[in-house]
Amino acid sequence: MSLPRILIIAGSDSGGGAGIQADIKTVTMLGGHAMTAITAITAQNTLGVTAVHPVPVDMVLAQIDAVVSDIGVDAVKIGMIGGPDIAHAVAGRLEAMSGVPVIFDPVMISTSGSVLADTETIAAFERLMDRAELVTPNAPELAALMDERVETVGEMELAAAQLVRRHGGAVLAKGGHLAPEAGEAPPLVHDLLVWEEGVVDYANPRIDTPHNHGTGCTLASGVAAGLGAGLVLEDAVDRAEQFVRAALNAAPALGGGNGPMGHGLGLTPFYHMLAVLEEEGWDAAALAARWPRRG
Repeated sequence: MSLPRILIIAGSDSGGGAGIQADIKTVTMLGGHAMTAITAITAQNTLGVTAVHPVPVDMVLAQIDAVVSDIGVDAVKIGMIGGPDIAHAVAGRLEAMSGVPVIFDPVMISTSGSVLADTETIAAFERLMDRAELVTPNAPELAALMDERVETVGEMELAAAQLVRRHGGAVLAKGGHLAPEAGEAPPLVHDLLVWEEGVVDYANPRIDTPHNHGTGCTLASGVAAGLGAGLVLEDAVDRAEQFVRAALNAAPALGGGNGPMGHGLGLTPFYHMLAVLEEEGWDAAALAARWPRRG
């Protein structure tokens, strides 16, 4: 297969921690080619969102059509959708793209607590969930979608199973917002993949850091990159889960609030490329000396 082509339909995060920016970095790090249809422009940083400007529907569709007509698409990731009219328009386009896996992250509230989807927009999510192969709500989003309490891993599994029955496909319910289960040492985060084949519990030790802005965007984009590359769903989820953990551990501690993750994993890829240049006859040591790393 050629380079996996991943179309990301989501909002822009001016702080670079979540949204389109996190999606592009994730897809790139996992070996795909990231393309975008921006649904909203936000002014935000690690402390919160100060302004949101939805992109007109015809411009969102024009971005999708431009990509599909020329480059092609192997998988689609949907994040912040911007408004109900955009949700319905995007659903219409995706319904015509049979055979392309769609991962929908039903973004409602940012990590800092800012509301990113109103009641009408959340209602319009139904059509997108009907089209998606995988929906990736966190526990509060799942509770809002199902109008039920989701405060334990057991309640999360029940609510996710109901969502699967309502829309088909699969649900990756994210448990990072839940309190630790009694008796677990160390405390674990349970992300549950719920589908007709059963339940897979991706349970990992909790990483205690405030620099977790963009975890949901990163996870969903990671799964999209995997499915676009031909991985089966469980393997795509597993790889995305491990990438999120690696990026959390590599977070650069930027800003005064919920900082961005370390999508680059502490690496400067250019300098890893110098070895390849050396094989082609370049003086890698001289190049490295000319462009010293910062820090």
